[in-house]
Amino acid sequence: MMTSNSQVRAIFDRIAPVYDQLNDWLSLGQHRVWKHMTLKWSEAKAGDVCLDLCCGSGDMALLLGRIVGASGKVYGVDFAPQLLAIAQERCDRQYGKPDICWVEADALNLPFTDNFFDAATMSYGLRNVTDIFGCLQELHRVIKPGGSAAILDFHRPSQPAARAFQQWYLDNIVVPVADQLGLRAEYAYIAPSLERFPNGLRQVTLARQAGFAIATHYPIASGMMGVLVVTKA
Repeated sequence: MMTSNSQVRAIFDRIAPVYDQLNDWLSLGQHRVWKHMTLKWSEAKAGDVCLDLCCGSGDMALLLGRIVGASGKVYGVDFAPQLLAIAQERCDRQYGKPDICWVEADALNLPFTDNFFDAATMSYGLRNVTDIFGCLQELHRVIKPGGSAAILDFHRPSQPAARAFQQWYLDNIVVPVADQLGLRAEYAYIAPSLERFPNGLRQVTLARQAGFAIATHYPIASGMMGVLVVTKA
């Protein structure tokens, strides 16, 4: 059964206080490395106007802010207000006040004009939207011609051994830890969301159908993770 948009928003509002800690457990502590890889693939540079879609607690948006510098601007967008509040607090506390605008909005209906962004990133968000193709279409709309986006997310690996390890880790590490924090139901949805998530080849097809001229999917971590890199003509 598909989870509705409002249900997903409620899930992420509830997990907001421990979002970063749980991401560390879920990714074996590697999500920061993968996010730096994603940043490179986005081709964001100094002076750019950039989007971090489904920005969560703001770590990727803050990294983008360092890249674009004082002459650029970053918009961190998420539909969960509790996560945006954490992102704003982290920004003020750790980095002063870089030029980052935190926006509460739906990834399927972004409040930006066409061809607005030079580059975009998205981490662990595409798997959770209710319309993946619609999200890719909206991302294509707001990126400038020649601009790129890099989309990082968890995947179901195709190799049986890696798939078995991933499921064991979810069942025996991630969900029990979440249970101790009173969030078992919120994180139990991860496995079914992975089953529904299109594989890399299907993501490439969807991205091209959404209008992107170039789409490449890079599997990492034995296929348990992947980055979809897309470029608009």
